Amino acid sequence: MVGDGIRKSGKIIMKKFILLPLLILIASCSNDMDSTIETSPDIEETFNWRLVTSWPKNYPGLGMAPERIADLVEEMSDGQMKITVYGAEEQVPAFGVFDAVSSGSHQMGHSGGYFWKGKVPAAQFFTSVPFGLTADEINAWVNRGGGLELWREIYAPFNIYPIPAGNTGTQMFGWFNKEINSLEDIKGLKMRIPGIGGEVLKEAGGIPVTLPGGELFTALQTGVIDATEWVGPYNDLTFGFHQAAKYYYYPGWHEPGPMLELLINMDAWNSLPKHLQVIIETASKAVNQDMLDEYLAKNNQALTELVKVHGVELRRLPDDVIEEFRMISDQILEELAQEDETIAKVYNSYKSFKKDVSEYHKISEDAFIEARNK
Repeated sequence: MVGDGIRKSGKIIMKKFILLPLLILIASCSNDMDSTIETSPDIEETFNWRLVTSWPKNYPGLGMAPERIADLVEEMSDGQMKITVYGAEEQVPAFGVFDAVSSGSHQMGHSGGYFWKGKVPAAQFFTSVPFGLTADEINAWVNRGGGLELWREIYAPFNIYPIPAGNTGTQMFGWFNKEINSLEDIKGLKMRIPGIGGEVLKEAGGIPVTLPGGELFTALQTGVIDATEWVGPYNDLTFGFHQAAKYYYYPGWHEPGPMLELLINMDAWNSLPKHLQVIIETASKAVNQDMLDEYLAKNNQALTELVKVHGVELRRLPDDVIEEFRMISDQILEELAQEDETIAKVYNSYKSFKKDVSEYHKISEDAFIEARNK
């Protein structure tokens, strides 16, 4: 009997030893499940952001780039993030985009860095500077040559996170109501031209004017300005500049490859889960290339229409005018670098990359284009 009692007690103890760990394991799994549920709200949370731009709403190329970014972000996030795009003046002025994003009144913006030269002088290098990098070259410098790190460094004090988001390719010099035969024709010329290009024009005797795109046609037609640059044939045709000016000059020495920027408020950016940050970066990179493709495909068609249908007179700037602009540009850039440490840091990186890539192009793209055109 005593032996039977011991055996029964042993069985009970064994059952307890077996059941106890199982109960602990079940409880642990239950806690893990609860923890997983509690710590994964990012998957369910939705984000509705506003994006302001410097371009007319749905404007070809420039205005459609932010729309495409918004569409891609919504699609890739399966609707978790939605971005509403506003054209210039719909919520903020065309040149108020930087301040709107910096202050946090809007989470995102799309524009060009040279519009903020009074606030962030070095920002101009991340759009375009005269006789600078082409579209492919600035993409390489920004994405693979250290430019992006510098860009984010100089925008950080303004609480802004910039991402490359478009490029128009090499632009035209612009529309004129009188011929440019020499430097004398530049003196007193009132021309809409932004960035360092405007400073070059000023040193050459011209009068640079800054106006948003939506005001250019009327200003040119009414004589408020004598000339204007905008983008290239694709966009210039849509604005109807051929109805307000007779001569169309090239090359676009002032904007050889202007990069556009997606501006994101830093606090808003940091509030996003990592996967949405990756989606925004990926969408912007796709649109950055897609926009360049669009302009390359459309510009030639538009130029043909301007010349053959509308009778526009296509003119090349005289060599001595181009050379004078080049000399003035080099002087201005060197002076800016001497006066500002931040500009010097960016300029030295930009200048070094340009020198290296130009040397390689002599035996690659430049040599090929020369051979192809013979």
